[in-house]
Amino acid sequence: MKSTILDKTKIVNSVFSKVYRKYDLMNDIMSLGIHRIWKKKLIDWMNPQLNDGLIDVASGTGDIAKLFSEKTKNSNRISCVEPNDEMYFAGKANLKNFKNITWHKAKAEKLPFKNETFDFYTISYGIRNVSDINVSLKEALRVLKPGGRFMCLEFSKVNNEMINFLYQNYSKTIPIIGKYIVGSSKPYEYLIKSINQFYSQKELVNLMKQNGFSNIEYRNLSNGISAIHSGWKI
Repeated sequence: MKSTILDKTKIVNSVFSKVYRKYDLMNDIMSLGIHRIWKKKLIDWMNPQLNDGLIDVASGTGDIAKLFSEKTKNSNRISCVEPNDEMYFAGKANLKNFKNITWHKAKAEKLPFKNETFDFYTISYGIRNVSDINVSLKEALRVLKPGGRFMCLEFSKVNNEMINFLYQNYSKTIPIIGKYIVGSSKPYEYLIKSINQFYSQKELVNLMKQNGFSNIEYRNLSNGISAIHSGWKI
């Protein structure tokens, strides 16, 4: 994006401060509930084992942390990281009964953890909102243990011409829906713009490779509307 890092940080923070109350509802409406299936596919591909530690960055309301915790019988240590005040408190309240989950208010570019702490790093629909993706990827690599795995779920590029035509036209209605549900169309105008300007699947693979990850793969979801990227710290 053309915005400076400072500008982008302010824009993203403002967006989430406006939408946090209806965040889950709007996600369900925008994706027709399919985002929940995509998130389960992320966890299934991860296949976490008991005692695997997770850092979930840009946690939002905690969907990924909750799924990971339930998959591992609520016994694994999970650290949720969220930079926005309103989303942080909403997510923390949402998962208050999960004693194995701790919350940390921090940015993806500066994580408050020691080197080689976690077995898994996840970021779900958050990496396109970071102010510096290269610094964020380097931080992800830093906090992962050797043999640790980075997994990213994000909107991507549709690989079917007809589906892309329908998807692009549907996207134009999202700000209108946002104005009705949330009271403002601007956060969803930003959302659509950020999706369109984000990297393709292969471009994100190259960025991950440049920042130290190995054995990188990706899987398209719904013909590339979203994609899961996986990379390892070797």
